[in-house]
Amino acid sequence: MKIYKKAFPLLSVIGLFFLVIDLLFWFFTGNAVVFWILLLVSAVLLGLITLFFRVPLRNLIADTSVVYSPADGTIVDIDEAFYEDEFLNTTCKKVSIFMSVFNVHQNRVPVSGKIIYSKHHPGKYLVAWNPKSSLNNERNTLVIETGMGQWFLVRQIAGFVARRIISNPRTGDLVNQGDELGFILFGSRVDVFLPLEYELTVHMHQKVKGNITRLAHR
Repeated sequence: MKIYKKAFPLLSVIGLFFLVIDLLFWFFTGNAVVFWILLLVSAVLLGLITLFFRVPLRNLIADTSVVYSPADGTIVDIDEAFYEDEFLNTTCKKVSIFMSVFNVHQNRVPVSGKIIYSKHHPGKYLVAWNPKSSLNNERNTLVIETGMGQWFLVRQIAGFVARRIISNPRTGDLVNQGDELGFILFGSRVDVFLPLEYELTVHMHQKVKGNITRLAHR
């Protein structure tokens, strides 16, 4: 396991903030015992926040007939006939994955192909399991075209706590199944839209893991 590389600047700021608060308390009170207790609590909190940015090492078995989960979390919505109107403009299958603050929040590419669409949408911060969050919350949409000409849409959605979405691929980029797609800070959600001919292999409330759980197959 490693720590998400883009998190180090943020972790440094948080660590410095904790240290300054602890030192200020010591300076104004002179209470060494409480200072060391605060320092210990700050270290524990920083450690917990650091764990949020953990990136487990997982070996992916590449398979062009399979759609892997792009995120760790819980299946909170499945729609076998959803009309997607941002880009696909067709009826497709939709699977929604909710990531709590305890889940790994790095996102992965579910299928190999070319990014043909990428767009960030500002918005609200409803709780991520709310169905309306898919359209009303801050979100980032990517569409991947596979070598067979199929389109897959992946939508990263910010939640009530999340305030930043990191999405690495850009329009025109070639991506491989299992590559890093991005990261969402704290509780959030990822929606995957896939062609109707794919058979879903997950069910409601199922726990899934990125690069491991198979969402669907041809």
